[in-house]
Amino acid sequence: MIVFIIRRLVGAVLLLFVVSAVTFSIFFVVPRLAGATAEDLASRYVGKTADEQQVRQMADKLGFHDPLVVQYGRFAKGIVAGADYDYGPAAEHCPAPCFGYSFLTQAPVWPDLLDRLPVTASLAAGASAIWLLAGVATGVISALRRGSIFDRAAMGVALAGVSLPIFFTGLLALGIFSYTLGVTAPGSSYTALAEDPAQWAYDLILPWITIAFLYAAGYARLTSSGMLETMSEDFIRTARAKGLPERTVVLKHGLRATLTPIVTIFGLDVGLLLGGAILTESTFSLNGIGRYAILAIGANDLPKVMGVTMVAAFFIVLANLVVDILYAVVDPRVRLT
Repeated sequence: MIVFIIRRLVGAVLLLFVVSAVTFSIFFVVPRLAGATAEDLASRYVGKTADEQQVRQMADKLGFHDPLVVQYGRFAKGIVAGADYDYGPAAEHCPAPCFGYSFLTQAPVWPDLLDRLPVTASLAAGASAIWLLAGVATGVISALRRGSIFDRAAMGVALAGVSLPIFFTGLLALGIFSYTLGVTAPGSSYTALAEDPAQWAYDLILPWITIAFLYAAGYARLTSSGMLETMSEDFIRTARAKGLPERTVVLKHGLRATLTPIVTIFGLDVGLLLGGAILTESTFSLNGIGRYAILAIGANDLPKVMGVTMVAAFFIVLANLVVDILYAVVDPRVRLT
């Protein structure tokens, strides 16, 4: 187990290195290939009123005239060990992980991401718990009662949940439950968990349910199909022949063998949400990483976009690592070597 974890950690570090190289290439190499000069890149840092001399000076200070390999080394070093930025009369130190300074606010990107991470993490934690429990439970019951009214209704709702976009269901839910009935908090409402746990849950219950409705539908269909296949396997018939209770056969043997693909998709979905629930945060006006990314793209604030990209990649890589380790827990047929 330890050897496997070490090997996966090394692979995760290498993958993040590749992501950083691709991110750097998108924002700095591709524009060069498209004909942009060092001065064109530096013009983003000095504003629209700067003259040509100021732009050339900024390009020299930022090292845009250096070879691309040197620029990438400086970019990677900033993520690992921090970097010094010289925007004017004095240089400023950007502590690690340094994704640069915002074009608009001249503030480091990483503290901004840390301020918004609790919102996105709260959104992902609550929604994932709801969709996992609701989706798996619905899928198991549908598989055990195949062809029943519950099965048909559940799969119909699941199909609707997968088909409807989050911005439609979110706005519809806000209009009905928040602004008409007044039973849930309106958009842009968020209270820190440490301040008031009850208010924290009240503010996020509608975004949680909206996200869970989208994801639980897919989990219900996946669980149902997996259970239908697993419950006809030989080891299930053997467990029943031994006289085990039906609950033990279903939960310990049938469901456990079905959880492997569910755990895989769950890890990826949670990792993607932690990297920013863009549509949900925009719909409910929550100041999380996803809305931060949308505003950064609209303002062409590339350091912010780069920071969100690296943070999202980190969470996805971390989620895959956790999923690989959980394989041995949920499925006895899997052994980590």
